[in-house]
Amino acid sequence: MGKRLRPSSARDVGDRLKLHLRVLRVDDRDYHVIAPRPGVTARFSTNRFHETWHILSDPHGALLLSRLLWGLSYQRRPGTIVVIDRPHLDPNPFDAEPADPIALVPAHLTVLTAQAARQLRHRLNQPGTDPGRTVRWHTWGLDDQLTRIRSAHEDGSWIRRQRELWPDPDPYGTRIDRIGGLLTFRAASILLRRWALDVARLGEDDYHGMAYTEIHGATYEPCRADGEVQTFRNYHQRVTIARTSRQEVLDSPAGRLAPGEVNPLIWRHNNTVRARHRTTGQSARPDVRVPKG
Repeated sequence: MGKRLRPSSARDVGDRLKLHLRVLRVDDRDYHVIAPRPGVTARFSTNRFHETWHILSDPHGALLLSRLLWGLSYQRRPGTIVVIDRPHLDPNPFDAEPADPIALVPAHLTVLTAQAARQLRHRLNQPGTDPGRTVRWHTWGLDDQLTRIRSAHEDGSWIRRQRELWPDPDPYGTRIDRIGGLLTFRAASILLRRWALDVARLGEDDYHGMAYTEIHGATYEPCRADGEVQTFRNYHQRVTIARTSRQEVLDSPAGRLAPGEVNPLIWRHNNTVRARHRTTGQSARPDVRVPKG
């Protein structure tokens, strides 16, 4: 059993946070794989909806993700990649389908082919893989830049200072896609930093507990992004409800339906499970009905 982290370390998302490093050789290349340590409390999930790939978490997870993106943008070693995998993945908070491992890739340093991604995914969960070591993750400048952005919003100067606060990104190598079983967010250094700034601010303003930021490439198209990071203040509760709802739907006659018909039933049944937990604090007999026709 691995060493358990102190509660303060498990929730730490500040500068110089401790991460895990393993060097794995796949597809004739050495990959320096950075990941959160097993005891870290942040959790993530993924899904694809409206032709957009989503990373899902709570505001705490968004802060960790922003640190990972910012620090990655300053790495210099070819083959560096950040991977968020088990035990930091949940089924998604809508219908409890399994999440894909998340790969953050610096386009200026790392080539990730589909074959390399498949091999990495296999090696990361393979018994006997090199256990690696702990490293410190530096995110110099992130907090100062966030302070400047917040000040600009407060004094109304952010529009004229956009180019200063958010430098024009380099479009080289930008790609958001599922590659070899890894949900991959790939960009050059300046764009990684822009993503980090947007993600870091998700906890500052939300709508009924939900916030999101679109993850664009070098060009901006309103309401149309290949990626998105979405947070819920009650993310963990949503995951629990979705798990219960999915199990109850699959255990009912509706579980015999085709997969594409099951998820909408789970979405609706989430309301029943949520109301039941709110009023009784425990499970009651589910009432899941198969639609007619």
